[in-house]
Amino acid sequence: MTAVSPVTATTASSLSLPQFSSSSSSSSLSSSLSPFSLNFKTATVGNRCVKCGVRSLENQSGHRSIDFLSSGDPFSLVNPNSSSSPISMAAATSESGSKCSKRVCLFHSDETRDLAERIVSKSDCIELRSINWKKFDDGFPNLFIQNAQGIRGQHVAFLASFSSPAVIFEQLSVIYALPKLFVSSFTLVLPFFPTGTSERMEDEGDVATAFTLARILSNIPTSRGGPTSLVTFDIHALQERFYFGDTILPCFESGIPLLKSRLQALPDSDNISIAFPDDGAWKRFHKQLQHYPTIVCNKVRMGDKRIVRIKEGDAEGRHVVIVDDLVQSGGTLIECQKVLAAHGAAKISAYVTHGIFPKSSWKRFKLDTKGDPAEGLSYFWITDSCGLTVKEVMNKPPFEVLSLAGSIASALQV
Repeated sequence: MTAVSPVTATTASSLSLPQFSSSSSSSSLSSSLSPFSLNFKTATVGNRCVKCGVRSLENQSGHRSIDFLSSGDPFSLVNPNSSSSPISMAAATSESGSKCSKRVCLFHSDETRDLAERIVSKSDCIELRSINWKKFDDGFPNLFIQNAQGIRGQHVAFLASFSSPAVIFEQLSVIYALPKLFVSSFTLVLPFFPTGTSERMEDEGDVATAFTLARILSNIPTSRGGPTSLVTFDIHALQERFYFGDTILPCFESGIPLLKSRLQALPDSDNISIAFPDDGAWKRFHKQLQHYPTIVCNKVRMGDKRIVRIKEGDAEGRHVVIVDDLVQSGGTLIECQKVLAAHGAAKISAYVTHGIFPKSSWKRFKLDTKGDPAEGLSYFWITDSCGLTVKEVMNKPPFEVLSLAGSIASALQV
């Protein structure tokens, strides 16, 4: 075997093993299926006592696992029938180098599988779990949470995608079931809160579906640790944050830090201006982007048409980045692009946290290959909050995907 250097850390990590049995009279765990055994080594390093212990005995694959609960001297994985040197193991830090405040079992919907895998790759503190998503002959969900007993006492999260009404019911069924499995805490990660994006409460009889969904989520059963935590990004209507009841703890995150990091990496980062397509986008994002020169557009009615014009700011010679929380058909964004180009913008790019693009409307956006910003964009950045869109636009310029995986991994450690 090849020796692995021990790493000093206080975080927990797991080593997958064959099935094993333990003996109260022995300090080792011996496998019943292989000649391997785990010999625990306890030592005192300075004033600290080094300890190891078992946190869980089964993962989603049915394999046994053991967690290293504290730092210090490693223990050895020994094959008694081999003359090779043992593998020296110790607690490993996560990919980002951050310490685990807690270990999280992450479940996901079919649509969010890719994002879930990216989240797990960002942290050794998060373990991917699975659910069988099937349907009965009548079309209703036939759902099964694998290893349900194995998550008792664990911190549990579910990564949801309410991309269409057709998938909401089956996911709500799982969301309501998980906290009742005697888990320590439950977190719902809903990157895109979908309802209310097109609603206008103007006439008696209009139904606020965003309020309905917020009430449904506010009644998720409490876990042992208390109310459910909800993590969502750049909610569309700011008032929607007040729709949630006292039995859920909403955490409102933003994708703007990802955009700022990407802008800083551009060769013309010192020539960036931020354009907001309307006052709503300005109210939502201007404080996070206040160190950039700002351009504010607005819509005005001219007869039967609504046109976009520049309300304030100067686009002349600048690389202008249009920023909004979401895009659907893209009509307003394209009109904003045209008016910025007419006012002398050298380049135009766009960013939205949620690329919805119904009916493949993303095809309206072309790459600027001729230095004409009126005809194409230099970049169009979106996040992976809408998994179906990501699959459609991946590797299709001007689109680039900025992943929320790192932000979600950090939020799950709070």
